[in-house]
Amino acid sequence: MAQINPSILSADFARLAEEAKAVEGADWLHVDVMDNHFVPNLTLGVPIVESLSRATDTPLDCHLMIEDPDRWAPQYVEAGAGSVTFHVEAAAAPVRLAREIRAKGARASMALKPATPIEPFEDLLPELDMLLIMTVEPGFGGQAFLDIMLPKIRRTRELISKHGLELWLQVDGGVAESTIERCAEAGADVFVAGSAVYGAADPAAAVASLRARAEAATASAAWACGH
Repeated sequence: MAQINPSILSADFARLAEEAKAVEGADWLHVDVMDNHFVPNLTLGVPIVESLSRATDTPLDCHLMIEDPDRWAPQYVEAGAGSVTFHVEAAAAPVRLAREIRAKGARASMALKPATPIEPFEDLLPELDMLLIMTVEPGFGGQAFLDIMLPKIRRTRELISKHGLELWLQVDGGVAESTIERCAEAGADVFVAGSAVYGAADPAAAVASLRARAEAATASAAWACGH
């Protein structure tokens, strides 16, 4: 089952509560947290997540593009996030952090930048609920999808299947109607979409269209046969 997570990075920050309601048919609301250190951009933090969690019934999927997630990630669970993603490049103790996120009641997710290979982290996969493959360099919305990430998505799906894990595989960056089918065919089942949703005349209809495309591609994908 394909999941669509609209990214509020592409929403109107002055109307976040309304923008969240505009995509109530989405599976999750993707919240990009950037600290102007790990990535060259500054967005929002714990107080906004707390406010958003009160303003919408859609669960929050917080993607932390920050330094020292070991220190800060648990606070996002306390603020109301249902899923918290940390970058393995920034985490000092990823297994301990994933366990702490889970212990506090949220799904634990680990993100990899485009140049970070998945293979060294194979043994960590059972500690996670989701793995995020970045399909652009993190830090800015509206970037073009990197096709060279498709083999990495396939390899990651193979590792998930090899270990028989119920691990969601998320992609983030340049996901749109022109790219989502390739991502689904390669093995992704959770899709972050920013401008493809919030740049559309009808964001809710855009979510439904993206989900339909992803599910059609998944139905005929080799990895999903017998899944």
